[in-house]
Amino acid sequence: MTTKNINIIYWIATILFSALMIFSAVGGIEPTEQTIQIFHDGLGYPIYFIQFISVAKILGSIAILIPGLNKTLKEWAYAGLFFDLTGAVFSGIASAGKFDPMILTMLTWIIPGIISYIFWHKKISR
Repeated sequence: MTTKNINIIYWIATILFSALMIFSAVGGIEPTEQTIQIFHDGLGYPIYFIQFISVAKILGSIAILIPGLNKTLKEWAYAGLFFDLTGAVFSGIASAGKFDPMILTMLTWIIPGIISYIFWHKKISR
């Protein structure tokens, strides 16, 4: 695969993944009634955690978008975003007491993240 193709796939996946993560974080910066109902009332998270995780997702998304950022920081950003998504899936299953097929939509969000991570490594190894 050419360097150009690697870069194109990397940037498409990274922008998509970052957009999904930022989109999911916006409602938690200043938690709306709906956000509080889902995260606090439904899942049992404290309101301050909603704000914390939202800011962390935005910072992690920005970190993976910055070209040439320190490799260790990018690794931590990817890890944090993946932990957030797997934690969201687990929280949804644990709070419902059963597996809801709608949880699979959350798992589809991780696919562009995985592609971004793989192609970032291909990019930096060249």
